[in-house]
Amino acid sequence: MELNIQEIQKIIPHRFPFLLIDRVVDLVPNEKLVAVKNVSVNEAHFQGHFPNEKIMPGVLMVEAMAQAGCIYFYYSKGLQGQDLIYYLAKTTAKFHKVVVPGDQLRIEIKTIKLLKANGFLDCRCFVGDDLACEAEIGLGVKPAA
Repeated sequence: MELNIQEIQKIIPHRFPFLLIDRVVDLVPNEKLVAVKNVSVNEAHFQGHFPNEKIMPGVLMVEAMAQAGCIYFYYSKGLQGQDLIYYLAKTTAKFHKVVVPGDQLRIEIKTIKLLKANGFLDCRCFVGDDLACEAEIGLGVKPAA
């Protein structure tokens, strides 16, 4: 399954400038998700991180993985439009490669464990074939009232 930006915006509440997923290119519920984020020099954080050597902040790579994880969680748990998915924890994070304007970040999500109201995901970001970042992320769900 693939998702465009309009379909993504129906699932997660983030909007410009904090929506960090451009497209989902592969989604198999309970198995995997692959999403992309095109890194542009026009993004506001590059004004200060760093003016002479623009590098995508690691915390934004983790946020991109969390947003992709929310989409994966939504489909894997069979959630409805008004259910709220929230970020619980980042249990580990390792950064391996800098990400710069012009790069395309490929985000890959796989299940570690899914429970009734929460779950833990194995998340990785790549630029080409190079691993840029990896983390284990916990998410939870609050069903709509």
